[in-house]
Amino acid sequence: MAVVAGEVEHRVRIEAPPDIVFSFFVDEAKHPRWMGRTALLDPRPGGVYRVEVTDTHTVVGEYVVVEPPTQVVFTWGFEGNAHAPPGSSTVTVRLEADGAATLVSLNHRGLPHPLLSGHDEGWQGYLEQLGEAAGTAD
Repeated sequence: MAVVAGEVEHRVRIEAPPDIVFSFFVDEAKHPRWMGRTALLDPRPGGVYRVEVTDTHTVVGEYVVVEPPTQVVFTWGFEGNAHAPPGSSTVTVRLEADGAATLVSLNHRGLPHPLLSGHDEGWQGYLEQLGEAAGTAD
């Protein structure tokens, strides 16, 4: 839950099993329930990761690793942003069963220093929303 050595790191416990939590990173219908308004996702190595977060922020990258239900890695950057262009940073998410719940470890590396603080706050809020969405998933 902090910026460590120029990287954003968060670890949270979500009251849902890993397969449910994992699905929120790869399912176009579920992704907007915790982050973004729309998502275009092709969850395979080299596949598109595109999330319209707000009117002015669209994240664009690609999936690097997709290992259900334990790990997903994707690149990250912003459409039309020279300081953090599409695919210029990397998000690694690891999921570990903890009884009926899931321990989620998120690491975001490669962000320019001025964006670290905002992304730290952003990921904290989004992971809280993920916990709410996954905890109520069917």
